[in-house]
Amino acid sequence: MAESYDLVVIGGGPGGYVAAIRAAQLGLRTACVEKRGTLGGTCLNVGCIPSKELLHASHKFEEAQHDLDRHGIKVGKVSIDVEKMLEGKRKVVEGLTKGIELLFRKNKVDWIKGAGRIVAPGRVEVTPNADGESRTVEAKNILIATGSDVARVPGVEIDEERIVSSTGALDLKKVPKHLIVVGGGYIGLEMGAVWRRLGAKVTVVEYLDTILPNMDAELAKQMDRLLRRQKVEIRTGTKVTGAEKTRSGVRLTVEPAKGGETDTIEGDVVLVSIGRKPFTEGLGLEGVGVALDDRGRVEVDDRFQTNVKGIYAIGDVIRGPMLAHKAEDEGTVAAEIIAGQTGHINYDAIPSVVYTWPEIASVGKTEEELKAAGTEYRVGKFPFMANSRARCTGDTEGFVKILADARSDRVLGVHIIGPDAGTMIAEAAIAMEFGASAEDIARTCHAHPTLNEAVKEAALAVDGRPIHI
Repeated sequence: MAESYDLVVIGGGPGGYVAAIRAAQLGLRTACVEKRGTLGGTCLNVGCIPSKELLHASHKFEEAQHDLDRHGIKVGKVSIDVEKMLEGKRKVVEGLTKGIELLFRKNKVDWIKGAGRIVAPGRVEVTPNADGESRTVEAKNILIATGSDVARVPGVEIDEERIVSSTGALDLKKVPKHLIVVGGGYIGLEMGAVWRRLGAKVTVVEYLDTILPNMDAELAKQMDRLLRRQKVEIRTGTKVTGAEKTRSGVRLTVEPAKGGETDTIEGDVVLVSIGRKPFTEGLGLEGVGVALDDRGRVEVDDRFQTNVKGIYAIGDVIRGPMLAHKAEDEGTVAAEIIAGQTGHINYDAIPSVVYTWPEIASVGKTEEELKAAGTEYRVGKFPFMANSRARCTGDTEGFVKILADARSDRVLGVHIIGPDAGTMIAEAAIAMEFGASAEDIARTCHAHPTLNEAVKEAALAVDGRPIHI
């Protein structure tokens, strides 16, 4: 007789494991089906977390090489032990994945190891990773949280050695002489930053006319200038048409995106990072009639339910930004809805961060989106060059930009490029979640000296009255 659950979650990534824990907290008998040997999904195992460990380590290396002298700290010749750095990354990942296993045991969530396939509404077949018999479990509700996979470039075959995805870029055994990054989004720029700091020449090839195309254009332009100053070669408006492996590396064939003469770029490693696509392969969705949209995403209503009763979906596999924290929030709300409660997510208050240095962080509408919608707005900006804490640390690049409704003064978007922008954006997200005005932020006392004073000054600038500039 098949085991029976109130909820079976397919996928143990940020959305899936959070949903499973929250459902168990609410008294639902819950199981999570995960085919990877560890919990945490792409984000924890081969994405967000290991990349931040490498970004942190490489930032420290660059600081020791170039930045400590300005503070009067003298060091000798600095070298990098790549294997030790990778071992540190592995230890962080291992510790956090084991932590999720502990949380499952604490909350009495059953982890069913294997690949899940929906064979009928209320029935999930699990095929184990190792040799063994499949098992079927019954569920009153099924939640699809399978995340996303790497998007591919036609004619460029990923082998995770010389032509790598973000997964392979996290595990290079030595610093490349020349790393070619295909795609100017946040993944490509972050991984490019890691290996540039460690000594690689980096070339970014982007199909569109700008890097970070989904960010506020002013921030993207500023980052473009900063990267070029860091000796990163950026080729926008360029299409990759093929890749040939050579004895020394890879030869990419490129041409202008709008058409023109073909060119080649040679490097020893190519990173393909043009985005990600929803992972629905092998889930049996077609067989049970779950509808997908024209981009291969699972269609859901405002309660995360598909067109098939009792089957829900969250995270990268549905519409919206492919962000771990977006999936976590959706997992929590979906679990609460399934348990009979209510829940809500304000998608205008979900921040996004690029963990280069300086960092970029945004929440809410970009200036381009407001213009396209015909919204009347005011802009307040404040540079970190005029912030006392930034002057103390020497991290003065960038600015804070606040967009507020011209009539109500309600904050519509906040965009930061500068030191610790990813941490600072939380203040803006909270303000927007509570419907704050720029005046609300301006009249909130900020500790001195802190980087967050730049947020207050930008809010003052919306009304044309900044103090320190």
